[in-house]
Amino acid sequence: MLRLLIFRHAKTARESGGGDHDRPLTKRGEEDSKRIGRYLTDEQLLPDLAIASDSRRTRQTLDLAMQAGNQHPQTRLDRAIYLAEPHTLLDLIRRTPAEVRSLLLIGHAPGMADLATLLIGFGDRYAFARMNTKFPTSGLAVLDFPVERWDEVKERSGRLDRFVTPATFDAGIEDD
Repeated sequence: MLRLLIFRHAKTARESGGGDHDRPLTKRGEEDSKRIGRYLTDEQLLPDLAIASDSRRTRQTLDLAMQAGNQHPQTRLDRAIYLAEPHTLLDLIRRTPAEVRSLLLIGHAPGMADLATLLIGFGDRYAFARMNTKFPTSGLAVLDFPVERWDEVKERSGRLDRFVTPATFDAGIEDD
């Protein structure tokens, strides 16, 4: 079984002198990144590899989450994730090395939400309904695939294990 963690970057500032690609996280975004990082560790959602867009906000989200969770996966920045379409993201996933059993992908809207929707075939229907209503900043979808290699991942073949956001922690709606 393979596990894919789809993580939308945390809350960002609206404007940046460097343009959209250089927008930093807000204070809330920094805190939310840390909360998700601690959640990943607490729930034993430990990625072997983390691939993030090369934008400033995704790099910050990755760094803060991994530091807060005291995780040290292999990491890679990939410009192709920046504002990518879901099929581009699926192609990237399919090129993941076979030794990686758990992959963390950090990117942007609407690509992360669209990718999750494209890949989910079954799973927690309540989590799916929440995710389809809104995939906010710092949203995390956890999908499992009953395959042994990433190039076998197909559309609608994933099982949605859970969908969480920092707001769900506050409301006590953590999926298991």
